[in-house]
Amino acid sequence: MAEKPWDGRFEEKTDAAVEAFTSSIDIDRRLYTYDIDGSIAHCRMLAKSSIITEAESLALIDGLEKIRAEIATGAFTFSDRLEDIHMHIEDRLAAHVGGVSRKLHTGRSRNDQVALDVRLYLRDASRKIIQGLVNLRKTLVGMAHQYVDVTMPGYTHLQRAQPVLFSHHLMAYYEMFTRDTRRFEDGLKRINVMPLGAAALAGTTYPIDRAYTAQLLDFPEISENSMDAVSDRDFILEFLADASICMVHFSRFSEELVLWSSSEFKFIELSDGFSTGSSIMPQKKNPDVPELVRGKTGRVFGSLISLLTLMKSLPLAYNRDMQEDKAPLFDAVDTLIACVDIYTRMLPKIKINGDQMADALLTGYINATDMADYLVCRGMTFREAHGCVGRAVSYGLSHHKELHEMTIEELRSFSDLINEDIFPALTTRQMIDRRQSFGGTATVNVRAAVGRAEQRVADENRSINTF
Repeated sequence: MAEKPWDGRFEEKTDAAVEAFTSSIDIDRRLYTYDIDGSIAHCRMLAKSSIITEAESLALIDGLEKIRAEIATGAFTFSDRLEDIHMHIEDRLAAHVGGVSRKLHTGRSRNDQVALDVRLYLRDASRKIIQGLVNLRKTLVGMAHQYVDVTMPGYTHLQRAQPVLFSHHLMAYYEMFTRDTRRFEDGLKRINVMPLGAAALAGTTYPIDRAYTAQLLDFPEISENSMDAVSDRDFILEFLADASICMVHFSRFSEELVLWSSSEFKFIELSDGFSTGSSIMPQKKNPDVPELVRGKTGRVFGSLISLLTLMKSLPLAYNRDMQEDKAPLFDAVDTLIACVDIYTRMLPKIKINGDQMADALLTGYINATDMADYLVCRGMTFREAHGCVGRAVSYGLSHHKELHEMTIEELRSFSDLINEDIFPALTTRQMIDRRQSFGGTATVNVRAAVGRAEQRVADENRSINTF
């Protein structure tokens, strides 16, 4: 099929520069298996609806499967002349089945065809990401279980604030990635809508059976407006927004791993297998994986902004601008999948320096709030207690003493409500284990949270294919 599908209208051949400029085959060739799946379902529907014969449908399907094998094995030749994956497959089909190949496009357009292909692709990609996030969360839960008793400073404004369990800190990221999982799961509802049958924009005059096509392709819903069906990219925007939020979480985690692995913190040590060195400084061990994940966040943000900008002023229905949706989508999918995978591999190999974390709790007046709480329990209002402890901290700063290093006489100079029983209240373990409000860092709370999470990810692994 050497001619263009639209050659009947044109008197001049398409300029070679235009063919190169308008071609998207280098980008959309990865959709080939989805394009073939959609075409096979379309063929079966056409035969069921008596629009083509059963023999013609079988011939077309056989040819399409041969093309699938050719592309999979690298035997297929691509050319800018044929623009996109749809035209490549249709053109090649003629070599396998002859003139009947011209019936493949009956009752559909490239507009609803590409919408279908992208939805099929993104459905698979979303499921892969969801499974990856479940595995990542399982890894985090396993680490939280392993290090459930390790203590560390919790920070606000990147300054030591209050003691927490390291496992509690890890479980904060578990919660973030759980929300990400839920967002991608919910996004599948909008992705899983079948657009085929909308044709170019107005539907088709053929007696097609869209419900049957949807059944063959496992779509629970069918688009209700043909113009919206071919011009809708909200499901991609939603995915990219979800991916961007997920990358925010990766970037925050990456920043902490970079800080924690520095000589200034020494809280963790990254595995040699997930670090690199310097070309000039022999002593260096660089946290390149977290740094790269942090950097790749910008790429995913860029994909979202790119598509928002692309769609912001397009009139209904399809416009060729929308060909540019696939490059940012594919890049965001590839980037996110790679980040999920590398973190799932890297995290279990991190060495946790629990003693260094515990030592960091001994300075910085990290028990100041607990001293205030102690005074409140003895009748002082919290605001009075806050001021009292603030004066004690000021005294400690000028005398180079932490609160727990002061004598009982020094402490009582700030309030006669203070007795010897204040010292146990200022220890790390008591400070942590008294915080038993739901969601707090007390060991009993964290153990229960880890247990619930272990059950949750186990249940999700069992039901991962039931979306």
